[in-house]
Amino acid sequence: MTSHVLSLAADAGVVYPERRLHREPWYEAPARALAGRLKRPLAGSSARYRPIVRRAAAHAASAAAASDDALRRRAQALGARLRARGFAMEPVAELFALVREAATRTLGQRHYDVQLMGAWVLLHGRIAEMDTGEGKTLTAALAASAAALAGLPAHVITANDYLAERDARTLSPLYRALGLRVGNPLHGMAPAERRAAYGCEVVYASNKELAFDFLRDRVTLGRRRRRLGVSLARLAGTDPALAGLLLRGLCFAIVDEADSVLLDEARTPLIISASAAGGDADGLFAQAVALGRALAPERDFRRIPQERRIELTDVGRERLADLAQDLDGPWRGPRRREELVAQALGALHLYQRDVHYLVRDDKIQIVDEYTGRVLEDRAWEQGLHQMVEVKEDVPVTGQRQALARTSYQDFFRRYLHLCGMTGTARELAAELHAVYGLDVVRVPTNRPSRRRRLPTRVFADADAKWAAVAEHVAAVQRSGRPVLVGTRTVAAADRASAALTARGIDHQVLSASQDAAEAEVIAGAGGRGVVTVATNMAGRGTDIRLADGVADRGGLQVLATELHDARRIDRQLYGRCARQGDPGDHAAFLALDDELIATNLSAAARALLRLWVRLPGGARLAAPLLRAAQRRAEARNRRLRKRLLKQDERLADSMAFSGPSQ
Repeated sequence: MTSHVLSLAADAGVVYPERRLHREPWYEAPARALAGRLKRPLAGSSARYRPIVRRAAAHAASAAAASDDALRRRAQALGARLRARGFAMEPVAELFALVREAATRTLGQRHYDVQLMGAWVLLHGRIAEMDTGEGKTLTAALAASAAALAGLPAHVITANDYLAERDARTLSPLYRALGLRVGNPLHGMAPAERRAAYGCEVVYASNKELAFDFLRDRVTLGRRRRRLGVSLARLAGTDPALAGLLLRGLCFAIVDEADSVLLDEARTPLIISASAAGGDADGLFAQAVALGRALAPERDFRRIPQERRIELTDVGRERLADLAQDLDGPWRGPRRREELVAQALGALHLYQRDVHYLVRDDKIQIVDEYTGRVLEDRAWEQGLHQMVEVKEDVPVTGQRQALARTSYQDFFRRYLHLCGMTGTARELAAELHAVYGLDVVRVPTNRPSRRRRLPTRVFADADAKWAAVAEHVAAVQRSGRPVLVGTRTVAAADRASAALTARGIDHQVLSASQDAAEAEVIAGAGGRGVVTVATNMAGRGTDIRLADGVADRGGLQVLATELHDARRIDRQLYGRCARQGDPGDHAAFLALDDELIATNLSAAARALLRLWVRLPGGARLAAPLLRAAQRRAEARNRRLRKRLLKQDERLADSMAFSGPSQ
């Protein structure tokens, strides 16, 4: 793999290097999943990666004795050895020693031994599972430096623009010391700025920015599918459009929070679209919403919130036919009529304001359910976005026509060398191997963890839960400890804030509706007695540093106020406390009407829970049912990812970004 990637990087005739995907026989993915389960104990052992620590230590003295210029020259010279030999132990160990020394001088941080092990795992094309707080950002810099010095465009992919910009800014002095440039394409940049960013040796970008720039390149390439033709046209300068390509190919990727990016977010297709011409679309959407409002729940339609889908009943179909009998156009055909109204019913009943979207400046802005952030310039497809606009009485935007599409599953499999890091991957090891061919390796912690888990508390309803949260936070705040209250949605963050305000508790809120001061809020969240309410914006990649004296009081406490649809995401939230040997603890405050419980447990199971919460120790009795609800959600999400991957394979031959020659 490494030699293949390096040979492509050295081949000036390859304009857009990427892996060529072939449709697999039906049995291939299940076979890989089984292989992943069978080989997991061997692949997951970190013992084979320990020697890099000893070999790098052998070069530490010479690296420390080198001047800044000499250190840079040695790093550049090692690039030639890496191009010749690949990521072999000896040149990589020497380079790691140089990068470690450069980090000490420029950042005041020296890589831990376990970070060297983690970077060595990355260079082997695997997922490094490193606990939250173990310094994955600095670990990635080791592997990215090796790839960039070897001549590969190195992409370090983060979960959002905030983290990409933060890491690029923080690590720029280190990369400059090695003679490398850092690019950081951000939302809103002009094409020329983006192209310049991707022209740097190391690029920090969010998964969304990178994937959509890839799609833009596919639109630019259009039907120029043959690699040889593209290369010759680019080299000869005969096709000016090719000069507009943004990326330099998909050579080497390090995916931070790999479980979230590669799997959790893989349920959503990524689509580049343009305004569609003609038609009275506004009237069509308004009529669909009006008809949807005339239908009654349960009698005319059923909500299937787990799949975010509406199903019309037989009575509802007859009712709709009666309502539409005087309408023309698409309302004459039963199938088209029912599809439109089902979409309108979804907009009315399944997509909630301040949960799935915000209304800002008379615009609908989608909120990413995994990161809690606004997805700028994104729109739902098939008229759903316009129907939500009708529902919220904001100006209706034009319908969009898809130009190119992909999914994260398809996109990341195109990288010639793919690796990643996360604190929560072991449960998904088989799926990561089946989809991407990636093994998970557990990297030990630098210091023993001091994180404590407090008992889960379960309440009959949300009102009781929020009252208990406010009472508990007040007690913890009086002790001088900081508290992070985690919520799933903007609406829940507002509810938590109202409960705290009613108790007279000073606090700050971090959510998609108050995202302007994110860095300032995070910087102060570890202060004495500081209370912070946050959505998933504070769940991944966020480092809350404790103020002086806070560790002596017990450190940060994290309260989860709702379970997520994967236990890993809960663990990411809990991982904000007790980092790098600091003390800290976490607890969950849950209600029986929380979304996960309400949509994933039967009425009988919920009735049993209502009985148990009245009993002493009832939360312990409820634990198996709560875990069952999460398992159902996790299984459903796996099915949705598999369905999207099969859909991509079916569409691959017809969409502009792909083609039979890819």
